[in-house]
Amino acid sequence: MRATDISDQITTILVTEEQIQEKLREIAAQVASDYEGKDLLLVGVLKGAVMVMADFARALPYNVPMDWMAVSSYGSGTKSSGVVQIRKDLDTDIHDRHVLIVEDIIDSGLTLSWLLENFASRGAASVEVFALLRKPDAAKVQVDSKYIGFDIPNEFVIGYGLDYDERYRNVRDVAVLAPHVYS
Repeated sequence: MRATDISDQITTILVTEEQIQEKLREIAAQVASDYEGKDLLLVGVLKGAVMVMADFARALPYNVPMDWMAVSSYGSGTKSSGVVQIRKDLDTDIHDRHVLIVEDIIDSGLTLSWLLENFASRGAASVEVFALLRKPDAAKVQVDSKYIGFDIPNEFVIGYGLDYDERYRNVRDVAVLAPHVYS
């Protein structure tokens, strides 16, 4: 589904599917170089990172294991609550592993900051972040992210894994959701 199919529900297309795929290939090449010869584990944050993780992993030139973690700090609203709950923990022991957290978006940074501390406490050899999208103006805490796809404005966005109330994840572009949809 393209954002044009829901044009009455969005205000702006911020990043097209083509731009996303090009950026994923570019970052995958950098990650492949940075982690060559290292025991890398990709950790996707459910549910939003599913699209990013799938396409990013396929863009890597070698086999890399993946694991998933589900955490929640939103509920059904449009703002982060700041309280992180683990809904599904990792299946993999990350002690002495190089972990690359794959995120769809860095918004307030609260959840990601918590994840970085949590993974460090589990003895990971290193923990870095790849986020397809980042909202610099929404940051409540500073999160060092080694790989960033696109900086976007502090708007409520959907598509490419990002949802509003579990809808719009399958939209192929990243777009600003019209306020009339969620107000």
